[in-house]
Amino acid sequence: AAPMGGMFSGQPPGHPGDSRGQASLLQAAPGPPRTSNSTLVDELESSFEACFASLVSQDYVNGTDQEEIRTGVDQCIQKFLDIARQTECFFLQKRLQLSVQKPEQVIKEDVSELRNELQRKDALVQKHLTKLRHWQQVLEDINVQHKKPAEIPQGSLAYLEQASANIPAPMKQT
Repeated sequence: AAPMGGMFSGQPPGHPGDSRGQASLLQAAPGPPRTSNSTLVDELESSFEACFASLVSQDYVNGTDQEEIRTGVDQCIQKFLDIARQTECFFLQKRLQLSVQKPEQVIKEDVSELRNELQRKDALVQKHLTKLRHWQQVLEDINVQHKKPAEIPQGSLAYLEQASANIPAPMKQT
């Protein structure tokens, strides 16, 4: 695997730890040529703003040709999606470069993600245990209220008969 430095215009070959700043790293990716000060992030932001503007523009609100409106909005959205793919590609390439040059960093990130997932699941288990204890207590309270000290029925069927005996009969409508 050859180093990926220099893949983007304005970026000489080097290591990902170079102190050139992230803006210069995002200067250009495959696609249409960019201005010297433009970055993928800047273009992503401006294309998003263009999408939003095209949806709320007075020209489109007052326009009568729905096909023209649809075409304009589709073009803005397509440009946004293209730049988003280019941005994603850039970060995936940097991730690949990092995994080749510093595999221990990728392993550390994976371990950290797994620890966070375990903590999240432990918290979820604790939440469910708390709810379970609450409902067990509610059931115990109901059992204590419905049992009479002199007659404690044996078995689940007997308990159901006892519990149903305490339910008032429905009133007949006349």
